[in-house]
Amino acid sequence: MDEKVELEIKVDEEEIDANEFVQNVIGKAIAGAVSALKGVKGEWTKIAVTVRRAK
Repeated sequence: MDEKVELEIKVDEEEIDANEFVQNVIGKAIAGAVSALKGVKGEWTKIAVTVRRAK
């Protein structure tokens, strides 16, 4: 994956700033992991991940 990615991070609906390096590291890690899943098309445009703290 050589293209750039844009990453938006929100914690409790508050957007957290992330510089280009952080966006690329986290964004490409998520994109790579999700792209490896069966059924994910190679030409995706948006991946949404929600993480909640377990109770």
